[in-house]
Amino acid sequence: MRCPFCRFQDTRVVDSRLSEDGDAVRRRRECTQCGERWTTLERAFLRMPQIIKSDGKREVFADHKLRAGIQRALEKRPVDAENVESAIHRIQHKMLTSGEREISSRQIGEWVMQELTDLDQVAYVRFASVYRSFQDVDEFKDEVSRLQNQPDTALKKRQMSLLSGNDDDD
Repeated sequence: MRCPFCRFQDTRVVDSRLSEDGDAVRRRRECTQCGERWTTLERAFLRMPQIIKSDGKREVFADHKLRAGIQRALEKRPVDAENVESAIHRIQHKMLTSGEREISSRQIGEWVMQELTDLDQVAYVRFASVYRSFQDVDEFKDEVSRLQNQPDTALKKRQMSLLSGNDDDD
């Protein structure tokens, strides 16, 4: 790596550590010519799939749109920002690990609704009403009724840990 101070080509790594979130490596570097030190951050560069919109157009994934949609649904709801960021991260992870070069906006909407169901059911109904274009109160009633008949999120997690044999998830 080239020194940002004197532009000399030869630098050495003095120290390496994982970042706090574990997704990157922080490296302390030193120039062998001028002796200056600086920090670099090394991350894996993964390309997000393109999004196929409902009208067939394709566009580059924009995480600010995903974040804005989720935050709009969660407006004035008591949900911790850290939980919201975790949900966004899980959706992006699903996109990356799908192995697809293109993903429909419909699929992303379904993933958002799965996450919102666990975060806040009121936000879920808000999002679903727009996403699924509810036309009348009966559609709201049907969706709320369906939600009430689903098992509790905590119960689902416990059941999953029992099925997978991981007792230390609780």
